[in-house]
Order: sequence, then C-alpha cells, then structure tokens
Amino acid sequence: MSSDRYHDGSGWQEKAGYSRALRRGNHIYVSGTTANAGDGGVIEQGVGDQTAVALSQAIAAVEALGGSMEDIVRTRLLLVPGADWEAAAAAHRDILGHVAPANTMLFVHSLIGDGFSVEVEVEAVLDS
Repeated sequence: MSSDRYHDGSGWQEKAGYSRALRRGNHIYVSGTTANAGDGGVIEQGVGDQTAVALSQAIAAVEALGGSMEDIVRTRLLLVPGADWEAAAAAHRDILGHVAPANTMLFVHSLIGDGFSVEVEVEAVLDS
C-alpha cells in the first residue's frame, strides 16, 4: 500500500526526517504540530491561541491529503507544565466540538523549541 506525504516547509521535518502528515489508505496521521511560524518561532503566546493555530495547521494537513475536519477521529494535546489546560480545551471545543473526536490531553515535561506551550496530534479516517 502506498503512502502520500505532506510537508509544510517549517524546516522541522527536514531536520528530523519526518512528514507533517502521512496518508495510508483511508487513514491520515498528523505529526505533533505547534504554533510554529515556519522559522522556528512561535506565532502566538497564549495557550488557547497556540492550540487554535496548531489545530488549524493540523487540519490543513488533513485537507492537503484529501480529508476534511469531519474525518478527524482522534486528537492529542500535549501541554507543558503550568499551561492553561482549560484554554487549550476551549480552543479544541471551538474548532472541533461539532466533530467531537476522541481526545487525550497530557502534561509533558517540555516541548522542543522556545515558547511552545502546546503540541497537537491529529488522526483522521476517511470514508472508503
């Protein structure tokens, strides 16, 4: 089975040898995504805003591989200690609440890159 890959040009993918998203069959997997400005900097400072930007970028990756927001079945939000989980949850609800995917939200030790408070992962399953 062949795979389609999506690269967003942020530079992280080349440094670490991965794809922003990969589609295999009717499944799309989006790698951990932050509110990355493309040059390694942070687009937004607030946890809610970072979550919204990261989710929007992850959804764009799903769409680039033929999926839609409604195909998203699972999300993961990884937060640094002390990050406002309620702001992250509210951003998730505002963007994906109508889809209501399975979700996991965790506090992790830290994220790679200065200023990032949240990283999101997304999985989608397209109707065959």
